[in-house]
Amino acid sequence: MTWPSVLLALLISLIWGGNLVSIKLSLTAVPPMWSAFWRMLLGTLTLAVWARSQGTDLRPAAGEWRPLLGLGVLFAVQIGLLNRAMQLTSPGYGEAILNSYAIFTNLFGHFLAHEDRLTGGRIAGLLLSLAGVTVLAYGRPSQALAPDPLTGNLLLLASAVLLGLRQIYTRWLVQRIDPVRTIVWQLGSSVPMFLTVALAAEPMLLAPLTWMPVAALAYQGFLVAGFCFVAWAVLLKKHSSGSVSMYAFLVPVCGIGLSALLFGERITPRLVMGGALVLAGVAIVTMRRR
Repeated sequence: MTWPSVLLALLISLIWGGNLVSIKLSLTAVPPMWSAFWRMLLGTLTLAVWARSQGTDLRPAAGEWRPLLGLGVLFAVQIGLLNRAMQLTSPGYGEAILNSYAIFTNLFGHFLAHEDRLTGGRIAGLLLSLAGVTVLAYGRPSQALAPDPLTGNLLLLASAVLLGLRQIYTRWLVQRIDPVRTIVWQLGSSVPMFLTVALAAEPMLLAPLTWMPVAALAYQGFLVAGFCFVAWAVLLKKHSSGSVSMYAFLVPVCGIGLSALLFGERITPRLVMGGALVLAGVAIVTMRRR
């Protein structure tokens, strides 16, 4: 990869690493489903403008509505669990647990999609990551950041399972539907779902709205859901997916570092050990797959 591409990949990792930190910040004033609604609305508008500038037809063809709606439902449930979890646990633990989704992507790929067959080495990597997730699930961050860490960590684990399933389903969809249209409808179809649940179950605000929650929502919508997707697509046009995806290992490291910097989250031996086991296992699986 060229130096501009490397710098862009590092920037994307840093922005993605700040995603759960920004969610935690927005939840100080905006409830979980309202936070997801505003994020997906901003992200959908950003991606739709970019897609139209590239000449992509965003109208689903005949036969595409049902699978795209299914993707939207899966996405909405996964993000809903993630946002609720971030009310209960810390961003550092959230980053480490959520990035275990690669375990479940591989398991679903083997049993449901009949691809990426599990070998002895890959099974060892998956078991290593599962051990790390177990260590993390019983971690106890500070009470100020994590009022109910066990429940929050388990919800994060459920979100990671659904994220792994979504990777397999999306891979199947983009072989039949334009990838850009798929991602735009993934976000766009979730917007009315989040709005419906938010109107039915949540107040619009938990506290007076200040600039920080607004900035956090803008960060999630424009940068995470918008810029990162476009930039990642640009990188994939120039470089192989293997060389680009290596930088995804920096995401949890950046997230934990940002949580320590902005929230003063203590990087405990349990967090380091659990996160290291997850990353080591994912690295083994990735190398075996390549």
